[in-house]
Amino acid sequence: MDNIIARDFHAEKPNEKWLTDITEFHIPAGKVYLSPIIDCFDGLPVSWTIGTAPNAELVNTMLDEAISNLKGNEKTIIYSDRGAHYRWEGWIKRIEKAGLIRSMSRKGCSPDNSACEGFFGRLKNEMFYGHSWKNITIEQFIDVVNDYIIWYSEKRIKISLGGLSPLQYRKKLGFLE
Repeated sequence: MDNIIARDFHAEKPNEKWLTDITEFHIPAGKVYLSPIIDCFDGLPVSWTIGTAPNAELVNTMLDEAISNLKGNEKTIIYSDRGAHYRWEGWIKRIEKAGLIRSMSRKGCSPDNSACEGFFGRLKNEMFYGHSWKNITIEQFIDVVNDYIIWYSEKRIKISLGGLSPLQYRKKLGFLE
């Protein structure tokens, strides 16, 4: 599989280039995994799933949700690392059925997905590190992560977007009503 994106994370419009990966949170109650799709256009998390195992269900559910938001004949490139969950038959069939174009990093080369890693870094710096998760259940933690991503999409401003959140930016440019 080729690396079509080749670290060019710029997109002219929404749904042109998507990035995905999985990150892990370790809290006293256990491990939690986040699997988002990030749009290169503005950094919007297009869809995400949060669960207790980095498995096919986690990534397939997230991909199905993202695909359901596509309009018409958008030819979206979806970029991932070479993790097993992105090479499973169910993942590949979903991509082919939706007409997406697969792009994968070189083996063991995390800078190839630095834009998605950057999202994880911001998320962990802003809502995870420096907090005690001692008396928080896994379900409560999942709610916190979910709430953060909604806030990030709707309200967290980005200098690169003229001081707007990703959804505000899309509205300003006429991509959303």
